[in-house]
Amino acid sequence: MTNKTVKVELKQLSKYQFSIDFDEGIPKLLTDESAPLSEGKGPSPVQLLAAAVGNCLSDSLFFALMKFHQSPEPIHTTVQAEVGRNADGRMRVIKMDAKLHLGVEAGKLDHLDRVLEQFEDFCTVTQSVGQGIPIHTRVLDSKGVILKD
Repeated sequence: MTNKTVKVELKQLSKYQFSIDFDEGIPKLLTDESAPLSEGKGPSPVQLLAAAVGNCLSDSLFFALMKFHQSPEPIHTTVQAEVGRNADGRMRVIKMDAKLHLGVEAGKLDHLDRVLEQFEDFCTVTQSVGQGIPIHTRVLDSKGVILKD
């Protein structure tokens, strides 16, 4: 596979508010820091990072199950990013916890053990971010049974 370059353009609208242009006909996105720093009129960079990790994990899990012609939808994912101070007193994302809920019971999905063993390895964003931030991933079925922890 050849390398691909992804480009986004950010334009400051006021203080901490930026308009992000993704090109390719994708609507622009307004980002902002939350109060008291700004007005919270859009997602913050930390929220975008958590969303990117959650979206990538969800996509990878869905893709891995679809390879075996399984229908796990609707997948519901939550990601919590813990923000705290590092040893130098700087604010950093300390860790992330991702919880993916399948839309069906585990017993209705074939090859689930194999999928759960490998789907994270194909998640570009999570594997990249995980090199610097610990990411814990948990997968549950529609009944709340923990399938991967």
